[in-house]
Amino acid sequence: MPLFSGISLNIPDTDKPRVVIIGGGFGGLYAAHNLDSSKFQIVLFDKRNYHTFQPLLYQVATAGLQADAIAGPLRTTFKKKKNFFFRLLRVQKIDPDEKLVFTSSGSLHYDYLIIANGCRSNFYGDEMMEKFSFPMKSIPDALNLRSQLMQTFEMAGLVKDPAKQRDLLSIVIVGGGPTGVETAGALSELRKHVLPKDYPDVDFSNMHIHLVQSGNFLLAGMAEKSCKRAYADLTKMGVEVILNSKVSSYDGYTATLTNGQTIATSTLIWSAGVKGDVIPGLKPEWIDHNKLVVDNHCKVVGSDGIFALGDIAILRTDKYPNGLPGVAQPAIQMGTYVGKNLCKIQNNEPLKDFKYFDKGSLATIGKGKAVCDLPNKKAFGGLLAWMIWAFVHITFLVSFKNRVKVFINWVWNYLTYDTGNRLIIRPYIRTNDRVAEKIVKDNEYSS
Repeated sequence: MPLFSGISLNIPDTDKPRVVIIGGGFGGLYAAHNLDSSKFQIVLFDKRNYHTFQPLLYQVATAGLQADAIAGPLRTTFKKKKNFFFRLLRVQKIDPDEKLVFTSSGSLHYDYLIIANGCRSNFYGDEMMEKFSFPMKSIPDALNLRSQLMQTFEMAGLVKDPAKQRDLLSIVIVGGGPTGVETAGALSELRKHVLPKDYPDVDFSNMHIHLVQSGNFLLAGMAEKSCKRAYADLTKMGVEVILNSKVSSYDGYTATLTNGQTIATSTLIWSAGVKGDVIPGLKPEWIDHNKLVVDNHCKVVGSDGIFALGDIAILRTDKYPNGLPGVAQPAIQMGTYVGKNLCKIQNNEPLKDFKYFDKGSLATIGKGKAVCDLPNKKAFGGLLAWMIWAFVHITFLVSFKNRVKVFINWVWNYLTYDTGNRLIIRPYIRTNDRVAEKIVKDNEYSS
């Protein structure tokens, strides 16, 4: 008999209403924490067995933090919660009429369904860009990019021709939002303070960091003062910021921009767009721009007992006619709201509408450099903004252990600039092989 022939969901029957949560991100995490497990059976599905603190993925990619510093096991997170069941499974389909969730190990009936599976990178139909660029939406993505960077630096030491070394070391970052800005700043500091010590035989003045933004400003959505400060700080740090342009194509060798510029690079980082990861089976009239339209109670409009949180949801208000910002706070607040109010929904009690409270925006640029927009529209930058950014990010990490790891790493890095995570544990070969093949064809070296 095959070893796995008896696998099933193995969720016990219950006389309590069953709440199925899809996704262990911020929305799903806070919804589960705030649900009363004495009144509901809670089932959480996720394709990974850990929660990822996505705002710090760029630090894993640039060797500032280890992956386990920003991830927490979901089972450990909920180990004290009764009547809670986690299953490491990807949801394949939803049948909203029969109230069923389908997975590779069977189906499960729900009374309430909370969809919080987030979004994925949007390459706008460009298959070459999807194949050769590096997204940053998950820990595997960040580790792939870290390996690519470290392998590229190692390969640079094998190249004698300065022009070819420049082509190899050049990096293009697409998208001038927080992820793009923070990644560019981290790479600039790595180039200045760390890499010359690791690779004394490599001329890192050949390492050009290009940040390409389609609009007039970096950090679109933040105060103009913050946008201009981020531009000025990155420029001083040697980042080549290219505004009002897009990358129209990339083949693993050359990025072509809409302004006519071409940049030879083996590493293109994609942070230019995302789209909701809509699960098959949901009704087309519930979906708008790859997101689920929800009402003021975070309920999918027209559905029976289905809620959507965070990046997969679109909640339009007078202040946010295109939906809430795609950051952590809306997901956290929506998850908390639904988790706390599901008892009232079950008992048909009146609810207050969900109100999003904008706690401000933050983005870091480098050591002691950040920008901060407060809810009262005041904006400032510098060391104080960086300290606030660090405090906020440490506070929202999933566990005390994560907070300690990140704090110790940051203190050490701040004092020494020694990011000790520059290890190629899992080699990345997709784009790097193309670069190696090109160099071999040019007879620069042979393996």
